[in-house]
Amino acid sequence: MEEKKSIIKQFGPSTFSVKNTMTVYVLTAIVFIAGFMSYNSMPSEAFPEIVTPEIYVGTPYPGNSPVDLEKLITRPLEKEINGISGVDAINSTSVEGYSTIQVKFNFDVSPDEALRKVKDKVDAAMGQPDFPTDLPADPNVFELNFSELMPIANINMSGEFSLDQLKEYGEFLEEKIEGLTEISKVDIRGIDDKELRILVDNKKLESMQLGFNDIAGAIQNENMTISGGNLLVDGYRRNVRVVGEIRDLDELRNVIIKSEKMMLVRLGDVAEIEFDEVERQSYARQYGSSVVMLDVFKRSGENQIIVSEKIAQILAEAQESYFPDNLNISVTNDTSEQTKTQVADLENSIIFGMLLVVIVLMFFLGLRNALFVGIAIPMSMLMSFVILNALGVTLNTIVLFALVLALGMLVDNGIVVVENIYRFMDEGYDRITAAKLGAGEVAMPIIASTATTLAAFLPLAFWPGLFGEFMKYLPLTLITVLSSSLFVALVINPGLTAALMKVEEAPLNKKRVSIYSILAIVLGVVIAYGAGKMAWGNLFIYSGSFALIYTYFVVPSTKWFQTILLPSLENSYKSVLAYALSGKKPILFFAGTFALLIFSGILLGAFPPKTLFFPENMPNQAMVYIQMPIGTDIAQTNEVTLELEKEVMEIVSEYNYVDVNGVQQNYMVESVIAQVGEGTSDPNAGPSMAQTPNKAKITVAFYKFSDRVDTEGNRVNSSDVLKKIRATLSDYPGVVISVAKDSNGPPTGPPVNIEVSGNDYYQLVEVADGIKAFINNQSIAGIEELKLDVETGKPEMPITVDRVKARALGLSSAQIGDAMRTALFGKEVSRFKNGEDDYPINIRMSDQYRYNVEDLMNQKITFRDQASGKIKQVPISAVAKAKKTSTFSSVKRKDLKRVISIQSNLLEGANPTETVDAIKVAMAGYDLPQDISVDFTGEQEEQAKELDFLSGALLMAVFLIFLILVSQFNSASTPFIILVTVVFSLIGVFLGLVIFRMEFVIMMTMIGIISLAGIVVNNAIVLIDFIKQLSSRKLAELGLDEKDKLPVPILIDTIVEAGRTRLRPVLLTAITTILGLIPLATGMNINFYTLFSENNPHIFFGGDNVVFWGPMSWTVIFGLTFATFLTLVIVPVMYFLFESIQRFMARLFA
Repeated sequence: MEEKKSIIKQFGPSTFSVKNTMTVYVLTAIVFIAGFMSYNSMPSEAFPEIVTPEIYVGTPYPGNSPVDLEKLITRPLEKEINGISGVDAINSTSVEGYSTIQVKFNFDVSPDEALRKVKDKVDAAMGQPDFPTDLPADPNVFELNFSELMPIANINMSGEFSLDQLKEYGEFLEEKIEGLTEISKVDIRGIDDKELRILVDNKKLESMQLGFNDIAGAIQNENMTISGGNLLVDGYRRNVRVVGEIRDLDELRNVIIKSEKMMLVRLGDVAEIEFDEVERQSYARQYGSSVVMLDVFKRSGENQIIVSEKIAQILAEAQESYFPDNLNISVTNDTSEQTKTQVADLENSIIFGMLLVVIVLMFFLGLRNALFVGIAIPMSMLMSFVILNALGVTLNTIVLFALVLALGMLVDNGIVVVENIYRFMDEGYDRITAAKLGAGEVAMPIIASTATTLAAFLPLAFWPGLFGEFMKYLPLTLITVLSSSLFVALVINPGLTAALMKVEEAPLNKKRVSIYSILAIVLGVVIAYGAGKMAWGNLFIYSGSFALIYTYFVVPSTKWFQTILLPSLENSYKSVLAYALSGKKPILFFAGTFALLIFSGILLGAFPPKTLFFPENMPNQAMVYIQMPIGTDIAQTNEVTLELEKEVMEIVSEYNYVDVNGVQQNYMVESVIAQVGEGTSDPNAGPSMAQTPNKAKITVAFYKFSDRVDTEGNRVNSSDVLKKIRATLSDYPGVVISVAKDSNGPPTGPPVNIEVSGNDYYQLVEVADGIKAFINNQSIAGIEELKLDVETGKPEMPITVDRVKARALGLSSAQIGDAMRTALFGKEVSRFKNGEDDYPINIRMSDQYRYNVEDLMNQKITFRDQASGKIKQVPISAVAKAKKTSTFSSVKRKDLKRVISIQSNLLEGANPTETVDAIKVAMAGYDLPQDISVDFTGEQEEQAKELDFLSGALLMAVFLIFLILVSQFNSASTPFIILVTVVFSLIGVFLGLVIFRMEFVIMMTMIGIISLAGIVVNNAIVLIDFIKQLSSRKLAELGLDEKDKLPVPILIDTIVEAGRTRLRPVLLTAITTILGLIPLATGMNINFYTLFSENNPHIFFGGDNVVFWGPMSWTVIFGLTFATFLTLVIVPVMYFLFESIQRFMARLFA
């Protein structure tokens, strides 16, 4: 024993912890306290917030056509911005009255630096002599943040109140909610701002030889207060002000606009004055009833759940102290509910996985030793929470899944250390010595195995682009938590085992346990049903019940498992391994495994799984986007939306039922919200500042997954409702209706996105229309509806000025344009103050003339002739002509080239890759003009890019693992053996995908394969390292030199003995990793809180998490299951083969 003790090296930190157990206890307490504090302070959110170096430049120029805006605004700005270094892409959209430029930077440029660079270039462009100087406002340069594009909640207010009252209540809430530091803005929908309108009777105005400028000048000169300075009288200074602000409408009506020959012309003589809402810009309804809606947007990085709770508190206080009782307030589309559900489900998955792991450990090691290993799970997680919180990481589903994935791996190191210490104690060593030697013997192998696992995930930390920003939290969390588990295994575990471990469990006093357990159950019943404290009572009841189950079932089962089943399993394994290593069988086993790899690859090619880029989530919302022809008035859009709303409501009503109180409820749909006008653009297209009177949106929000159960207890799929909405909605001529669902993860663009680029926009439109018609004629399955992102039928009435004739009559194009714009669009001439608010004073023609083309063209421009000094009036029709045409709805550009996109969503259940591939095949022989190019972009472009990176990351991970293994074993053959097991583990993945017909989700399955590479090598490292250690001891026992070779029979016995010794930890690490992932792979959800508080665990299968993380979990499970067989049989076989080859080569060259 002493000789063996001298051979085994000790590991410094482990030895220190064994000698200083009190330090270990204090350190454990600090980690627990700091970890819980960090966990509670971490902001929660569904998915990580992505801060992208993406800058938008928005420039308003009302009244200008898309083509004019492209020429005057977009192109000059693009030309300047294109000179910035680090720009990845420049996209622009010019619509009527507004130009938007999207500047995407590489992720090595910070958002602040990107914003500064773009602002500098915009300023430079504005300084150019040909840049318009009459913009209503300077270009708005701002940074894009995805979290601030979508509202986190809608607050709806309704009741028997006037619009002014509802607006007052809405503004009260707006002010209160915007006062929260976590809120970026609150938008009010369904009610519009007010204006003071001066509707001019053009005939009267012309008869009095007046023009719009006379009215504007009179109002501007009267509606002002001017300070005159300070008057010094008797030693006192008195402020002098000329007060001229207009306070009411009568004052404005009496403003004199002309005084000539004692004849006064007042404003009221030539115009009607109204103080009312501006032209309607938005409608909002809930379940068909009009509401005033508040869209609430939170700031980036803020805790969504806390924000939601603060808003709920503001609403409760307002209803109690400010709002009338009959004001109806409801909160819909509250995304914090989804966040709470997803985070809670993952937390419960962690708890459930932890219980499964501890139960397995208990059978293998006994309760006491299982707890030594099991403590690695909470300790490692709590340490990682401290580190992640310090790094500013939020508690999102990516982080939580990484913890679930690490669940089985966390105990791997602890299993090896504790099992090894247990083995030394079983051999007769005392606790202190066993802890030092047991930890020291395996310290370097588990450090190397952990390093190889970290090396597998390290390349993912350098994932570029948007998806890299989204997924980087997975490697970051795994690296943090696995490093923490290594610390726990080598520092905390040896200290605790040295103080508390026993080889044999003390015999239980069944009588005492039974008495205490029954007392606990009785006490629990009294607390739960007598005092009404159900959760606390159940804690005693379940604890007592577990103690009885443990005493009378688990202990005997564990004893049978450890004394009968495990030895029998070890003996059977020894026989199998000895058989595999005898004669020519090692070659047969290796060749058979290689043949199985080839066969599984062929099988995968013959029966390929459906390929997806990103997991297809169950809809939590169904969005019906309605787009009328460009130029449609908002009232007309609202009428069509009302009809479609009724159709949606009919579908929703199919899921109604009457509850026990006789109240009608709906078990599927939480709310139906309709919006028309503002705020209805698809957020995936980026922020849109242009007005959208031709667009509307109907949002159907579903209850959370666990509540989607009908009256008979059957689960209902929200995707079925989505399909029904798609199939049922009527077609309206000229109306584009698309039905989409909420998407998980970062935006990827439409599944079908074909970009047609060139220079001639008219030709582009013609070619794009031809391609659209061609694809539609192919009847390709899965396409919802192809549409161009540019409409061609936008009505337009260009007015052409005869400059020669106009100048001859003393007119300029500017005067004609200003008169036309004032008459039709209106001109803000001043501000009207009413209390603390002020409103614009706008002048324009009265509606009877304003919407009449003849009256517009025949209006007279009144001016004083500079040559004669006389007043002249010239009709516009005398110097200009109007004609009715149509133009584009917008001009889109990509990297300074004009482009039109043909886009479509997919029908529910359709596969994007298959659909796009079918389109590519159909388009292969399509003839295109010479200067027109076609590219497939959107989701497919991202898919190819990310697949390239992940493939490279896998190769890089294998290379890093190889380097670590070479440095550990100082050999090339041993790392090669271990890496071959990684390749062979793909057999399990391929067969699992084919047999169970699962989808190949590029993002998740590829990350699963990379994860598998890191996990698989662990057991192989520990096994081969132990074979080498045993070989060294055998050589020492036989008195041979380290460079000598063991005789073949002894080598086989050594390999078999090493395999038998490492069977338990290998099985344990594989089983615990697989069981840790089972809750996510199957979608099994157990609510442990309600289990205690309501005696109802609310068990269900499915949900958002299984859709998102299931593919990755099954990849690891399939691969690891097969890799366990590889580790136990094929790794020893390959080690023996390499030893035999080395001996053969040594004899050959001797």
